[in-house]
Amino acid sequence: MNFTLRQLTYFQALCAHRNFGRAAEACHVSQPALSVQIRALEDVMGGPLVERRARDVVLTPLGRQVLAQADAVLQAAETLARTARDQSSGRRSLVLGVIPTVAPYLLPGTLAQLRAVDLQLAIQVREATTERLLALLQAGELDAAVLALPSGGNGLVEVELFRDRFLLAGSCNRLEQINAHGPGIRPQDLRSEQLMLLEDGHCLTDQALDICGMQRTAPEINMGAGSLATLSRLVAAGFGLTLMPEIAAQAECGGAEGLRVQRFPEPQPYRRIGLVRRDSTDGEGRFEQLAEVVRSVGEGIVSQCRQDSGHAPGAPAEDQEA
Repeated sequence: MNFTLRQLTYFQALCAHRNFGRAAEACHVSQPALSVQIRALEDVMGGPLVERRARDVVLTPLGRQVLAQADAVLQAAETLARTARDQSSGRRSLVLGVIPTVAPYLLPGTLAQLRAVDLQLAIQVREATTERLLALLQAGELDAAVLALPSGGNGLVEVELFRDRFLLAGSCNRLEQINAHGPGIRPQDLRSEQLMLLEDGHCLTDQALDICGMQRTAPEINMGAGSLATLSRLVAAGFGLTLMPEIAAQAECGGAEGLRVQRFPEPQPYRRIGLVRRDSTDGEGRFEQLAEVVRSVGEGIVSQCRQDSGHAPGAPAEDQEA
């Protein structure tokens, strides 16, 4: 039982044009040649794929099933062909995963720099939670991932890129109220009913709870926002306080009117952002270059945030890792 990519291509064209003559013209073959291949495919599949009418064709139930599979097979075949072309021409590809609390802020500059270094680089990006990225990485569907360390995965190489400190974010009124109790509010001083966090599945939520010394089951913690953009707008409107990573602060303060941030006293809490790859992956030099680009962009963003938001109250000290 064999079928060919040519037969699937002809069948796909027939479904698109709903006419043997137009499908043959689109495939640059004669109508009899196309009809022969469609008949051969029907013989392989064990039944008619289309109902033949005077100037039209209609898919049979079997035809609908075959079309769905044909689309997938032809798409996969095109991907393989493109891979072969890239390999023969020396063109490189990169599939990079990034967690959602980093991706919107880090990717624009990172992709621009990568393309500036290598115009032939074909880049694909996957944005997902840490758990999902690790699964994709282990399955070979990603080449590398940018996420918070430690990743918790096995058989991986992790390279720290930069430290992303946490700021306290809220509306002007909220911050004034909390600062009225004394200068230098610490994460542990926050009450559970004051906090708004991202929904379950985001590592940022686990980090924030750890920093504040709270359990996930603590009463009245609002963990419903699906993105930092949504969370920022909610706290800007006065619905609570949140912990904002430096890498996101400038963009979110610009996008959410009324959002303000302030630094925690020393030692400031932070998370470690790193690049992760499988230890079995070849091309160590290639990943070193990728790490340098991501590090440069990330450090540039957090450095600008530190200039804009000033210094933390208290004497200089070591940061406190989340």
